[in-house]
Amino acid sequence: QVQLVESGGGLVQAGGSLRLSCAASRFTFGYYAMSWYRQAPGKERELVARISSGGTTNYVDSVKGRFTISRDNAKNTVYLQMNSLKPEDTAVYYCNTLLYGRNYWGQGTQVTVSS
Repeated sequence: QVQLVESGGGLVQAGGSLRLSCAASRFTFGYYAMSWYRQAPGKERELVARISSGGTTNYVDSVKGRFTISRDNAKNTVYLQMNSLKPEDTAVYYCNTLLYGRNYWGQGTQVTVSS
């Protein structure tokens, strides 16, 4: 069974930084795209960033220039570096991958940005 375990969330002041990590196991990590999603209270889950198996990245407009997604295939880990955080970035952040048409999710990590 695919496992995705997020870490690195927390409480930070506006303008601060956090780095999220997602440790993946039980599948061939380097072959698959990885994504970060987030869900704020009362809102739908949204795609924040995606990195392909080849390293191509995509971001939602609201985080471009502030967030960076990266991966370390040797460690089976995907990261989300978040800089210049804003209160509207407050959400539960989820790691995601799509294997054989099925979405797999981590348990989520809470990010809270105070103003």
